[in-house]
Amino acid sequence: MYSKMSVRNVKRSFKDYAIYFLTLTFAVCIFYSFNSISSQKAMMDVTNSKAEIIQTLSKIISMTSVFVSIILGFLIIYANNFLIKRRKKEIGLYMTLGMGKRKISYLLIKETFLIGLLSLGFGLMAGVVVSQGLSLFTSKLFEVNVSKFNFIFSPSAAIKTSLYFGIIFILVMIFNTLVISKYKLIDLLRAGRKNESIKMKSTKVSFLLFLLSIILIGVAYLIILKFGFNNGISYVQVSVILGIVGTVLLFLSLSGFLIKVLEKSEKFYLKNLNMFVLRQINSKVNTTYISMSVISLMLFLTITLLSTGVSFKNSLQTTLKNNTPYDVTFYSFSTGDEEIANISKSLDKIGLDYNNAFREYLSYNLYTSDEGIKQYIYNYGNDKVKKNLDSNDKNLDCIAISDYNKLRTMAGESTFNPQKDEVILISNVNDYDKAVDKFIENNKTMRISNNNYRIINEKALKDNLETSALATKFMVAVLPDEVVNNMEINTTYLSGNYKEKSEKIENGIYNVFAGFTTRKYSYDEYGFVLGSTRDMAYDSSVGMSVTVMYIGIYLGVIFLISSAAILALQQLSEASDNIERYEVLKKIGTSSKNINKAVFSQVFIYFMMPLTIAIIHSIVGIIVASEVISMFGASSILVSAIITAIIIIMVYGGYFLTTYVGYNNIIKVKR
Repeated sequence: MYSKMSVRNVKRSFKDYAIYFLTLTFAVCIFYSFNSISSQKAMMDVTNSKAEIIQTLSKIISMTSVFVSIILGFLIIYANNFLIKRRKKEIGLYMTLGMGKRKISYLLIKETFLIGLLSLGFGLMAGVVVSQGLSLFTSKLFEVNVSKFNFIFSPSAAIKTSLYFGIIFILVMIFNTLVISKYKLIDLLRAGRKNESIKMKSTKVSFLLFLLSIILIGVAYLIILKFGFNNGISYVQVSVILGIVGTVLLFLSLSGFLIKVLEKSEKFYLKNLNMFVLRQINSKVNTTYISMSVISLMLFLTITLLSTGVSFKNSLQTTLKNNTPYDVTFYSFSTGDEEIANISKSLDKIGLDYNNAFREYLSYNLYTSDEGIKQYIYNYGNDKVKKNLDSNDKNLDCIAISDYNKLRTMAGESTFNPQKDEVILISNVNDYDKAVDKFIENNKTMRISNNNYRIINEKALKDNLETSALATKFMVAVLPDEVVNNMEINTTYLSGNYKEKSEKIENGIYNVFAGFTTRKYSYDEYGFVLGSTRDMAYDSSVGMSVTVMYIGIYLGVIFLISSAAILALQQLSEASDNIERYEVLKKIGTSSKNINKAVFSQVFIYFMMPLTIAIIHSIVGIIVASEVISMFGASSILVSAIITAIIIIMVYGGYFLTTYVGYNNIIKVKR
């Protein structure tokens, strides 16, 4: 009997469950798709390094999924609470007819199980389809050929999705049982007549809270813009806390004085149904300011994550060619022990036959002077460079002219022949290179180790001096050999180009690096050698950028659908509670056209309030994030911002339109 009732109730209340069901299905689809990435490499022809990166990506996504499941758990419980409130009268009727609370709870458990089973099933089916496209997208990002197209189904991702959502639905069932046990019959039967309200002390108090919120948010902006991420995590934490508190106070204060401000403009306030719409919104914000604040913050994260995720990928790839001038680079930080610092001897001990594998190679050192680069370029750097140098001044690195010319020859570039009193400056880190350019423009000479040198290049050269995934040379001086030989060795390098590139050589060098990182080769005997091949640098760069982009998309989409779903459910619940009010409007002669306009305005304003605050927050967030991203290379935020806007319009706008239609359908029941 209860099974039939639960099925009938779900069918009868489908319009109430529609957004809930679609949100769950969408969430399951996204959850499965991203957790199936580890299985997608089966259809790709990838190297060992790429396979390892994909495996690392899947592990990071797996850890992120725990956080995502918590977010979705709160969303589902929150949404379920609105559905229970929507059905208070129905539950009260069951109790009036003699059905006990235990039986009502059992009925709701059946309904929850049915909705959960359907959404899980449809979500997994959609996820399997979406994951095929995601695998093709992943292969394109990793620049690998798809060996053969196989329809991939990931049992592990399906089991994980079923397990996580199963736990969430069990918690929902427990929550429903607890809620039903606390209900009183009189409260259920009078549910439609009760209005939620939180009394504000006064308009003056609300206005003061509004001013305080603006001050807190403004201070949060100033702190993060001034200090960014370069002066310790404490400034970031203070900025985040002030921003959160300021946002909550902003929504709390709006309901207390906004309507009073708008009342003063009688022309606007008394036009059409503006009075009714504003009071409806005011009443709702008054009781949901916490959830509105959370939604606004989630939308802020959505916009920031989606915008910067794609931008980070583009940033890394713009400088990759310049960062990889040689087929391979080994390097070791000097410990003062010549045997350990000598990379050639370490590789000989390991048995890597680089003499036969390399067409050409060079062992060379990077030296450290006593001067910091701050004294040279601080006055010529932008705010970001100055901020970085204030928190962490960097020593001026130096390289011998003979080694530099040999490296230039290996890279296919022309050489230099400076005099003993001349210096060449190198800088390839974004923003620092511009500061060095301005330094050269305004200074013909510079003092290094108590000697003056004439700068012979008109702009900083962009040479990376090694193969790596990132630009690493903030400021390097090319000096005569006899000068740098008296300096302290900073890093020892060995760079080379293959005689003939082959997978065997590439894998052999990859295994050497793996042997050092896994401590297969002892530090005492071999030293500690790091480095990268050109292919590894490309793989690492792509892997890092894809990881950041996928996590941004994953969290961004989850936050977006969570925010939109909560707003939609709140408005649909509002419609159910206010059917009588719309009946009164109809009776006093208000046309259906004006009522529809009022509903549209109400839903639109309600959806736009948290989004507007989120957009303002995200402008600051993107500025700060872009400063960090620019360290890896120049990149425009425009394309990713357009993509983000399209996603928000499609998803958020879709929820808005669905809510508007659903709201109208509910209030038309008695019209």
